Amino acid sequence: MSFSTIHSITFDCTNDPYDLGLFWSELLGRPLADDDKPGDPEALIADPAGGPRLLFVRVPEGKTAKNRIHLDLAPHGRTRDEEVERVVSLGGTVVADHRRPDGGGWVLMSDPEGNEFCVERGELG
Repeated sequence: MSFSTIHSITFDCTNDPYDLGLFWSELLGRPLADDDKPGDPEALIADPAGGPRLLFVRVPEGKTAKNRIHLDLAPHGRTRDEEVERVVSLGGTVVADHRRPDGGGWVLMSDPEGNEFCVERGELG
């Protein structure tokens, strides 16, 4: 049976891809590629477990609409509330808060370039 696998998830950015890569590197606890440096037209974060890479590529046009696809993140070793605070400290922004009193829900956030992602509830709440 033939099929495709996800090789990379690519993020467009109008600013330095290296800077956006640093945000996601800190967020995910994965390093940028050894040969990435400020000013490069792209930056890369590989998954040591062999999953999809995150690729950050400079484009001339800015974001004009809501993402049609986004990542849902689950924190490990901290609560969702602690993760939201950490994301904000890294330069992320809360776009919408969908947390529910029963502990469910999520927080819609954006990275410094406006790419949206959700922080879900993790194993600690």
